[in-house]
Amino acid sequence: MEDYTMTDWDDLPFDKLHEECGVFGIYHKGEAENLASDVYHALYALQHRGQESCGIAVNRDGVISCHKDVGLVNDVFSADVLGKMTKGQAAVGHCRYATTGTLNRNNAQPMLVNHRKGTMALCHNGNLTNAFQLRESLEETGAIFHTTSDTEVIAYIITQQRLKCASIEAAVLAAMGQLEGAYSLVMMSSTKLIAARDPHGFRPLCMGHIGEDVVFASESCALDAVGATFDRDIEAGEVVVVSSEGVKSYKLENARHDGMCVFEYIYFARPDSVVDGSSVHEARVRAGSFLALEHPVQADVVIGVPDSGLDAAIGFARQSGIPYGLGFIKNKYIGRTFIQPEQKQRQNAVRIKLNVISETVRGKRVVMVDDSLVRGTTSARIVRLLREAGATEVHVRLSAPPFTHPCFFGTDVDSTDGLIAAKHSHEEICRIIGADSIGFLSLDACDKLAAHSQCGFCKGCFTGEYPVSVPCEKAKHRFEQPLSGRE
Repeated sequence: MEDYTMTDWDDLPFDKLHEECGVFGIYHKGEAENLASDVYHALYALQHRGQESCGIAVNRDGVISCHKDVGLVNDVFSADVLGKMTKGQAAVGHCRYATTGTLNRNNAQPMLVNHRKGTMALCHNGNLTNAFQLRESLEETGAIFHTTSDTEVIAYIITQQRLKCASIEAAVLAAMGQLEGAYSLVMMSSTKLIAARDPHGFRPLCMGHIGEDVVFASESCALDAVGATFDRDIEAGEVVVVSSEGVKSYKLENARHDGMCVFEYIYFARPDSVVDGSSVHEARVRAGSFLALEHPVQADVVIGVPDSGLDAAIGFARQSGIPYGLGFIKNKYIGRTFIQPEQKQRQNAVRIKLNVISETVRGKRVVMVDDSLVRGTTSARIVRLLREAGATEVHVRLSAPPFTHPCFFGTDVDSTDGLIAAKHSHEEICRIIGADSIGFLSLDACDKLAAHSQCGFCKGCFTGEYPVSVPCEKAKHRFEQPLSGRE
């Protein structure tokens, strides 16, 4: 077995999984005064899902205007910008983390398409597994792409079908027969608002209402942010259409809800959201309880790593009887995707983001609960901080199984490069991060986290078994590579 130190892992590009995207849409009968403001507040609630770029498109009497840019919601949308686009009958919004296509303004969404039968604004959460093949096929017929995002592939496929179909919803249903992988879509034509979810239900999507207004969102926390009442989740393989004629639903015959990403419950979604019938907070508390049963330890205090580890730490403390303590203060002005370009800066990043409350851990045996372990560098630095603050023992517990395989459905880990659990035993990981013991959530417990969900889960990142076929080519960024690096 090759021996690694933490220095070897410092040069690798990621430590935590990065989020996918957040989508939102609202339809109002007649002209509303504050649609863009509603989308703005909803995107704020979904900011955790993507912090690289964002955008809002508003439909006013069939004319769609859009503003989007690189940056956080608060940076991209000033009061002046919102004031110029707030009125309309429908609006969609998007916040993005780039999993396919690099960070630039061209790849920001919503994506606007003008074609012979009208206009479409498209927002996408997820990742197509056959985007490369679809794009090649389109390019061979003369299609010209302006972005490197797989969302533009979806837009092309829907537009192709729209030129042959009698309605936008028929075009979406036809396009879904060609798309493979994860996609939760919110899109807008000149007269309709549409939500669609892939046949396996990889990424969340829900529906609610504000009076007679209909809203769609990636998570229910966005509905809460705009005062909307939650109605239901969009089903796997379902297309919901809202127009002046009301709300209509269509369903693919081959849909089976067997691919919900279990990481939505462990890490991605906000704890105040309800995803596919189950509370995210409750799921994380349950994860901590299972951890305490599966990996008991003699200790004096249980602490959680903000933010996703806090709920699991509460569950571990309740189940084990070990007191829960506030172990860290998090700098609220640093986002979840805080990345430092230089190694020395990365080494200081944890101290900037987290500070230990010494009184909680000094002279104590500490159980440190976190959501997952990807590279291990952050965990190693946090363990070191706890020891420097006076902890006599540090026992690491992760509310996810070991991450050993790539994800192809909306995270940024498309290979095993840098995955510490793919190369090392649990004992070796424990030594590398400097812990006294380590324990991962079991695969069996994963299936029990979402107690009220009636769906199957994708656990491919833990098992290597996926609900759909996965791509062989690693061509996500082929248009950003220098000429010397292209095949």
